[in-house]
Amino acid sequence: MDIKHVFFDLDHTLWDFEKNSNLTFEKLFKTHNVELNLQDFLTEYVPINFQYWKLYREEKVSKEDLRYGRLKETFDNLNFSVTDDLIHLLSEEYIHVLPSNNHLFEGTIELLEYLYPKYELHIITNGFEEVQNLKLEKSGIEKYFNSIITSESVGVKKPNPKVFKYALDKANAKADNSIMIGDNLEADIIGAIQCGITSIHFNLENLKYSDKKYISVSHLLEIKQYL
Repeated sequence: MDIKHVFFDLDHTLWDFEKNSNLTFEKLFKTHNVELNLQDFLTEYVPINFQYWKLYREEKVSKEDLRYGRLKETFDNLNFSVTDDLIHLLSEEYIHVLPSNNHLFEGTIELLEYLYPKYELHIITNGFEEVQNLKLEKSGIEKYFNSIITSESVGVKKPNPKVFKYALDKANAKADNSIMIGDNLEADIIGAIQCGITSIHFNLENLKYSDKKYISVSHLLEIKQYL
């Protein structure tokens, strides 16, 4: 492989979304006196949030529906009484507070330091534009990336091929000299492969899949074996 460009997903790949999100809810619950066990909330919220993001990728819900719906459904499932006003307030403050927590996955900085002199590095993210740039800046990794492509700037989300084609054009890259690294099989890996881009799946939980069209790693530093 004559790789010149490395494209990364951000959330759940470099930026530890679950850890940072949990800390954000912990702070918001204290601030607004939400008397609900945080772990009970998170157990219900995490799969609901995952499902809403899938619907968002598929253009079946709007950004506003996602922000409100994931909280409303979680509280309803827990039979926790909460006003619509508070749900809207929590959904707004969540977006503002989230980038103040900036835990990265183990090996992120070491991997970026290793790759930076050898390749041009880029981000392709489905996350909301106003927060993704803050995450990169506040976590101290913005300096490693030549270009940051958000799905909002393209108008569609990964795995839509338009996102990958837009990213290649913006980076002045070609599919055959690029590689995509991400955690989401559907959005990052299959999406990239369908555009002719080699992929590495960041498979943190080391789940077993039968498909052998891509490399799978459970720790970011394993990527050094391939690049």
